[in-house]
Amino acid sequence: MTRIISIVNQKGGVGKTTTAVNLATALGIYERKTLLVDFDPQGNATSGFGIDKERLQASIYDVLIQRVDTQTAIVNTAVKNLHIIPCNVDLSGAEIELVKEFARENKLKQALEPILSEYEYILIDCPPSLGLLTINALTASSDVLIPIQCEYYALEGVSQLLNTIRLIKKNLNPELAIIGVVMTMFDKRLNLSMQVVREVKRYFKEKIFQTIIYRNVKLCEAPSFGKPIFHYDISSVGAKNYLQLATELLSR
Repeated sequence: MTRIISIVNQKGGVGKTTTAVNLATALGIYERKTLLVDFDPQGNATSGFGIDKERLQASIYDVLIQRVDTQTAIVNTAVKNLHIIPCNVDLSGAEIELVKEFARENKLKQALEPILSEYEYILIDCPPSLGLLTINALTASSDVLIPIQCEYYALEGVSQLLNTIRLIKKNLNPELAIIGVVMTMFDKRLNLSMQVVREVKRYFKEKIFQTIIYRNVKLCEAPSFGKPIFHYDISSVGAKNYLQLATELLSR
């Protein structure tokens, strides 16, 4: 059975796309057939693999409005076992266009159904909002992964996100579950980081991944070269962190 995991946090700058790109790559390294869906109109996951957003033949937007079938939009990456459905700013118009559509919350779920048998894992990089795109992603998913940064106000807005997940579970997708919360941007030099980890552990308890993603210069640099961390510096702390996270995810 395919695990479809939405990577969600309505706050920006929490390491959501970094986690999507590098966790998907790590799953590919572990020989799991994986698809990454770039569902954020900023298209950062797409450019994170060196794909030119302005020259796409087809994107997830084209799939949603049924201009092309899902298979047509899938692009190979430089990572064995990993494909991506790319995205660009066109997707920002989808929320407006889908409002008038029947069963608009199910458009992504319907788009993924024909390809489910081809992948073990499908990761969805969600936009930093709780709008119709994120609702589509959660409706299509079996699991939710929540990145939370080790900074002030880390839990700000989390209760709103959890309420959205509860509503989706109640009304649209009874099988939806939180697979885990991952702490990102951890700086061992700062007492604040340790305080935030303790606070989040009290809040989420057993849902917290043991793996913590450390603040790492190489992780910040890799996207500007259009590479996941494993192709930019496989010996870096960031690469080791995301391999550990993938190992832990597979065990769940």
